[in-house]
Amino acid sequence: MGVEIERKFLVDRKAWQILEKPAGEMYRQGYLLTDPAKTIRVRQTPDKGFLTIKGISVGATRAEFEYEIPFDEAGELLDQFASTSLSKMRYKILVGNNLWEVDEFFGDNEGLIVAEIELKDEAELFQIPVWVEDEVTGDEKYYNSNLTLFPFKVWNKN
Repeated sequence: MGVEIERKFLVDRKAWQILEKPAGEMYRQGYLLTDPAKTIRVRQTPDKGFLTIKGISVGATRAEFEYEIPFDEAGELLDQFASTSLSKMRYKILVGNNLWEVDEFFGDNEGLIVAEIELKDEAELFQIPVWVEDEVTGDEKYYNSNLTLFPFKVWNKN
């Protein structure tokens, strides 16, 4: 079974703005199924497509199955079958021995910046960069699938 162990953190906007970082990649992703127990996502990166199935999170761990699909077919699935979608710029930054993926969201999630780190074990130690703030691993409102249903722009209005 495929397993993802991922921790998620908010990013300090001021520290992020002044950080020298690599070029980002635009991601477009949409959801064919958004359910608390499982999601089915389609993603387009600049040159690839992916179909990803994720299970329910238990701590920082959940089942994950990801398959590369043709780029054009990913676009068709997004256009014709995704019930919700979002776009973001992803930056990949090596800190110590770990790769951090930082997402700057667009559209209804503009202003939200989230950093993720995938681990081999939930107890694995890792270096936390100075631009990382609070951990939000267990907070479901930061799941990308939930950001398509209840976007960042409306959080302060409730």
